[in-house]
Amino acid sequence: MSTTIIITLCVLVLIAYLFDLTAPKTRIPSVILLLLLGWLMRQLTDYLNIHIPDLNPILPALGTIGLILIVLEGSLELELNRSKIPIVRKSILVALFPMLAMAFGVAIVLTHFGYFDFHQNLINIIPICVISSAIAIPSAKSLAKRDREFVIYESSISDILGVLFFNLIALNEVFDFSTLGNFFLQILLITLISFVATIGLTILLSRIKHHIKFVPIILLVILIYAISKLYHLPGLIFIMLFGLFLGNLKGLGTIEWLKRYHPERLTGDVHKFSELITEGTFLVRALFFLLFGYLINTSELLDPSTMYWSVGITTGIFLLRGIQLALFKLPFFPLLFIAPRGLITILLFLSIPTSQMLPIFSQSLILQVIIITAMVLMLGMIFTKKLESPKQN
Repeated sequence: MSTTIIITLCVLVLIAYLFDLTAPKTRIPSVILLLLLGWLMRQLTDYLNIHIPDLNPILPALGTIGLILIVLEGSLELELNRSKIPIVRKSILVALFPMLAMAFGVAIVLTHFGYFDFHQNLINIIPICVISSAIAIPSAKSLAKRDREFVIYESSISDILGVLFFNLIALNEVFDFSTLGNFFLQILLITLISFVATIGLTILLSRIKHHIKFVPIILLVILIYAISKLYHLPGLIFIMLFGLFLGNLKGLGTIEWLKRYHPERLTGDVHKFSELITEGTFLVRALFFLLFGYLINTSELLDPSTMYWSVGITTGIFLLRGIQLALFKLPFFPLLFIAPRGLITILLFLSIPTSQMLPIFSQSLILQVIIITAMVLMLGMIFTKKLESPKQN
């Protein structure tokens, strides 16, 4: 039995690798193919009456590790200098305003029509308002450098802001100056922790002489994130700052107090670390979406009672995105289509307290929004490729 499991996992991950290789040419996001492959595996095991234990408890843990690695991988690729300030500013605004507009807009509409109270509606809609970096970043690999940078910044910042927004609403029943004070105190605290932890981990990376040096660093990064999550601190801020710091050591080497640690000597180690993170991210992301596809219930996917809500919410997502892109004079194609929901949506949905869950925001609704936004992304990327082809010829 163990041999069968090993063979199956190896074959599935190798197929996932083929999906990743062909994605830049086909413009079909690998996540769609992974979900389909996972779903087909479920149909096959059901048809052959193969008993598989309940895999649902694995999904949140795998998703959390995947989110950490994806944000870290993306931030390691980004350049940090004055010329990037405009794109960072635009990324923050484009990530934040549609999230707030959709969350408050849908919550107000639902409350107006008598669907529970405003606070509960807001908690349940937030997961759908966050762009998934797990899908957006891999899909942007074939784009021009400036568009790719924008997608990495925007989707990573959307994840961070989404978690901050969700924790603020979910953990507080009453909102006053004390609540906001605690919220900003948490951000300040995690920023200080990020600064100390980043310097500490960088020094550790330069001092470890053992032939195994990257795995302890990765484990410490995950540990710091997990501990910060226990205290409801936005640990993704630490992940992004750590990645940005390591990825820009050359530029930061001019800072006086950093010179004593000779950051230029770490360039080779950082490159190897980045390669390891990229490999690990691929593996964890592939396993997550294969597992999520396997756990998809066909009846939930095709549930007609939530389909009109899903289509309406998805339409709102892309309308708001189009308005934002126009306001900030950003290119419509292909950025308009890159607003997928995915890993972060699932993690936030699973974090909703049981007492606050609403029947209208069911697993069917979440699943349908994820699939529809992924399909829009796929069709949009294919359409953009066709538009680019005549120009290249």
